[in-house]
Amino acid sequence: MRLSTRLIAMLAAVSLMAQPAAAQSILRDAETEALLQEMAEPLAQAAGLAPGNLEIVLINDPSINAFVAGGQVVYIHSGLIDAADTANEVQGVIAHEIGHITGGHIIRSSEGFGKAANISILSMVLGVAAALAGAGEAAMGVIAAGQQAAMGGFLAFSRVQESSADAAGVEFLSKAGISGRGSLAFFKKLQNQEFRYGYSQSDEAAFARTHPLSGDRIARLRESYVVDPAWEAPDDPGIQRRFERVKAKLFGFLTEPTRTLQQFPASRTDVPARYARAYAYHKNAQIEQALAETSQLLAADPEDPYFLELQGQVLLESGKPEEALEPLRKATELTGHEPLIASIFGHALIATEDPRNFPEAEKVLRLAVARDRYNPFAWYQLGVVYAAEGDIPRARLASAEQQVMGRNYEEALRSAQAAEAGLPAGSPDWIRAQDIGLQARAELERQPKRR
Repeated sequence: MRLSTRLIAMLAAVSLMAQPAAAQSILRDAETEALLQEMAEPLAQAAGLAPGNLEIVLINDPSINAFVAGGQVVYIHSGLIDAADTANEVQGVIAHEIGHITGGHIIRSSEGFGKAANISILSMVLGVAAALAGAGEAAMGVIAAGQQAAMGGFLAFSRVQESSADAAGVEFLSKAGISGRGSLAFFKKLQNQEFRYGYSQSDEAAFARTHPLSGDRIARLRESYVVDPAWEAPDDPGIQRRFERVKAKLFGFLTEPTRTLQQFPASRTDVPARYARAYAYHKNAQIEQALAETSQLLAADPEDPYFLELQGQVLLESGKPEEALEPLRKATELTGHEPLIASIFGHALIATEDPRNFPEAEKVLRLAVARDRYNPFAWYQLGVVYAAEGDIPRARLASAEQQVMGRNYEEALRSAQAAEAGLPAGSPDWIRAQDIGLQARAELERQPKRR
């Protein structure tokens, strides 16, 4: 019975991996997303994926993990970024995850589940037959053996997929001319973690794992990497500098200010340290100190859009929207109206409460949602602008967009119906309101079935 419960629990846990992002918060940051996409692009090309189709999504989770869950999307935990020392290490992880995508492993996982379930069901049938024949102990033995076989079969299937993704990662790094040094270094970090937590490295223990032992993977990968022409390729210094910035930025944003200030003391005057401290001071409501750090960053590079974004954000969130306009407008222009930055700029324009700024806010926010429809913050701000201008149907449509993304389907349906009733029939916005209404209604109809 214990083995059966364990198998069911494992299959249930693995099935949840198909939609992990729904249960965890996604971190959106323009600078981080731009860097991760640039790091992944040569690997995606090496894998034969269409340009721009691979997406890297950052998950707010302190554990060291990355995964794929269908489509051409790689999810990376914030804990992995924190654990990595180099951008090259993260590229090794991305190459491995792309291997899962090109290998169709998410789709093929159903094969492993199906085989495990078939073995499990067959053992249960045989066990019941034995029990009916009066052989109770034999029945329990048949069931237990069947569950063990099902578990072993599934785990073996998973380990094969991991080994296949490892091999594909080697190939993609090589084709992209990127060294595997970072990949090996990261696997050594995982091995050290296994040692720290007392995970057995024996062959018997390997049987009960979804992944091959890190030591085995390191030995196998080293053989491939050291003979590869890209092994001695130097890391891109520009990418590495940007990685160190982003890593410090995330640390300052996600970590308690006290810990951040210990990790990045005032004696450090490098860019990553100032970046981290600016976020720590801002979180601690030490606005003057936060602005002092952003001023030092901008003194070093006045045209850096992300430094300007940070300065504008600190000013806006400390109740100074008028002062935030100049740095946010410049950051928006320098990034070619990057949607996340443009959304903050639009918010600042609205926060001035000056009606003269509303037309610009509408223009900025409309462009932001046109380039990134999955931006609930921008939709909310756009709804505020429409409402202030008296355009209630479009305000309701913007609310519907935001609500359907938040899975608030009842509110989304009501907002979409209200928007449709007030918009010109046949217009693009009217059609969009219909589409959202149909989507929300379909989701509401599915909910009782899911229960």
